[in-house]
Amino acid sequence: MTLDVNTLFVVTIYVEAVLGLLMLFAWIQDTAISALAWWGFAHLLRAASITLLGMYGTAPELVTIDLANALLFTAFATTWTGARVFDGRPAEPVYLVIGAVVWLLICRLPIMADFAGLRVLAAAVIITSYAWLTAFEIWRGRGEPLLSRWPAIFMLFGYGALFLLRVPLAAMLPWARIDGDLSRSVWLTAISFQALLLTISVAFVLLAMAKGRTELRHRTAAMVDPLTGIANRRSFLHEAGLLAKRHSVDPRPTAVLLIDLDHFKSINDRFGHAVGDRVLEIFTASARAVLRTTDLIGRLGGEEFAAVLADISREKALLAAERIRESFADAAQYVDDRPVGATVSIGLAYCESPVLDVSGLLAEADQALYHAKERGRNRVEVATLSRGIPHRDAVAVARIARPAA
Repeated sequence: MTLDVNTLFVVTIYVEAVLGLLMLFAWIQDTAISALAWWGFAHLLRAASITLLGMYGTAPELVTIDLANALLFTAFATTWTGARVFDGRPAEPVYLVIGAVVWLLICRLPIMADFAGLRVLAAAVIITSYAWLTAFEIWRGRGEPLLSRWPAIFMLFGYGALFLLRVPLAAMLPWARIDGDLSRSVWLTAISFQALLLTISVAFVLLAMAKGRTELRHRTAAMVDPLTGIANRRSFLHEAGLLAKRHSVDPRPTAVLLIDLDHFKSINDRFGHAVGDRVLEIFTASARAVLRTTDLIGRLGGEEFAAVLADISREKALLAAERIRESFADAAQYVDDRPVGATVSIGLAYCESPVLDVSGLLAEADQALYHAKERGRNRVEVATLSRGIPHRDAVAVARIARPAA
């Protein structure tokens, strides 16, 4: 069996069908990534289209040319739609059919009937447009840390360029034809084979993207608190450990805050757990609005939070803690039109030592937090028995503290 265009038709049909079924199987395994279903059906549509194209000469051109190409363009439109869905954009029905409709309309033009080359070029332009639009959609979602996005972008761009150029290139090289028959052109066969390889490569890169997202989602679930969207205890302690290693190389003054919502059990009992969850979300939003992007914040469990503020003076750390307390008290005065009046108590420990012992600082901040609770809540207490700071009292009361609500 020689590797000519006819052989490539058969091979391409088989490959497209297998890739489509593989995509659908992957989607069944993880239905949360619905883009896999779109991409799977796109491959199956291409297999059907190529089957009809392969019947040229044995069936009416309405089927082997018009309908086959309409299916082919719909397949590429489906791939584009899958890329949109993958990054959370809506599936627009008009995008699925616009290429096929344009094709069927231009096929009715008299000039298209007279010059077959124009129809081939028009088909290539439509396919290239869809391939490049798919590459653009994947590029738009580049904020998500998926390394396989970039190979997908380059391959789709190359696929579109190859599809646009392969027929004109073969037509420009008459010496590469056999007996004047373009269908037996050596160059057309070679370029078609390259397109098949790119189709396989793009399919596996898209599968790698889906797999990467699943793994990222699992890592995120393991490291991020699902309610507040900040680091959970495990992630917080891990990131704090990395920060401590960087601190040993380049020591900077660092503050650790331990934060506890006041009377949180009472809030749950009086207003219900839904309101309690909203209070936690409001606190997180208030704290993140105050803290810098370089600061680390996490939920240690229940209503207890912690933050690490690196490269900050003692005064600025205290001011940040007070701003968290005040902004949260204002934001949580009323929650869902209910007079919740939630507040927080904060313990602050400060380190100017070359060694950053986060666990030790958390213990000091815990003692300061205990005194904040003991002295009326809704206040910030500063532990002065901190690393690199001379011992005075075990805990000093922050002078700017609002009376307990």
